Amino acid sequence: MSVGKGPSDVLNRARGALWGIFIGDGLGMPVHWYYNPNDIVTDFGSIEKYEAPKKRHPSSIMSLSNTGGGGRGGQSGRIIGDVINHGKHVYWGDRNTHYHQGMQAGENTLNAQCARVAMRSIVSRGGFDPSGFLQDYAKFMTTPGTHNDTYAETYHRMFFANFIKGVPLERCADNDGHNTDSAGGLVTLPVASVHSALMAMNMQKSQAEVTKIAEERTARLLLCTHRSDRLAAFARVYGGMLANLVAGADLRSEIEKAAASVGWAGGPQKLLQGGYRDEQVVGRMLSPACYIGDSFKIVLFLAYKYAGRPRDAMVANVNLGGENVHRGAALGALLGAAHGICGWPSEWVSDLFSAQDIKKEVDSLVGMTPAAPPAPAAS
Repeated sequence: MSVGKGPSDVLNRARGALWGIFIGDGLGMPVHWYYNPNDIVTDFGSIEKYEAPKKRHPSSIMSLSNTGGGGRGGQSGRIIGDVINHGKHVYWGDRNTHYHQGMQAGENTLNAQCARVAMRSIVSRGGFDPSGFLQDYAKFMTTPGTHNDTYAETYHRMFFANFIKGVPLERCADNDGHNTDSAGGLVTLPVASVHSALMAMNMQKSQAEVTKIAEERTARLLLCTHRSDRLAAFARVYGGMLANLVAGADLRSEIEKAAASVGWAGGPQKLLQGGYRDEQVVGRMLSPACYIGDSFKIVLFLAYKYAGRPRDAMVANVNLGGENVHRGAALGALLGAAHGICGWPSEWVSDLFSAQDIKKEVDSLVGMTPAAPPAPAAS
């Protein structure tokens, strides 16, 4: 585990966290929302590298989703196809169509692409600017050809259903009371947390101040696109964890604190003491679906169990199925923040579909604080 406290160690962990978003997302993409792990075995054996998705998805319910707004509904709406995800409406009505049909091995899904938007926005604007991010997000989403994903989850669809009505960007975030509070909201957040932590450390803030700043700005980024106080509470916990890990904190200690913060009695350590297998925890004790309560616990469980083995953690996450893409992005950021960029297999970095562009964007963001020193301890 990368526990050095020097400036180069801090920047190494920052890079590891950011790359972890795209690694976790890319690994899970071909088997996203495979709720029966046996289907993963049938289609791929075991996912341990980037793969292209199969044309047929064994448990897809995309055909039940509302193309004109959030949640389930009909296919008459044209938010999908005309406003965002241009040209993809035709795929939503077909049963068993893969959510990410047509994507290449190592290509990132929409939410991870939005994390890249956040990185570019911070760099181009010289810092985190929520209004500026919203402008950049809206431009990215409404410009044809900016990404190749077919699926857009509820928060995107509701945001742009409001957008086309002329609602100001700052008020377009919405909530359907069911699907919005999901793990998908975590995917962009490491960008705000890592950037805020580096900037605060560079200003010689105490670690307590670094953590607080990261918590606040991580939640602020979340609220740009999600109208959810509940999800924002998870964002604060997650953002604080990442900031502390980038500064050199111990991964398992941070997980134990986070578990207590979200009211998880006993936390992942209790599951390990019980000797439960991964497939008993994920799918029986905790739901593999997208909803934030159990998704966040699964992220903490896998990060805790495999704290010293980031590769094994990511492989386990993917092959457990369910919401393994957004879970994987969140898990990857935590493990990357603990182990640094060198903690990732080199092929998982180089074989990402957009590896060269991602490298430029990560380096540009981290390079805004080229010599961030470790934060001093709170006095």
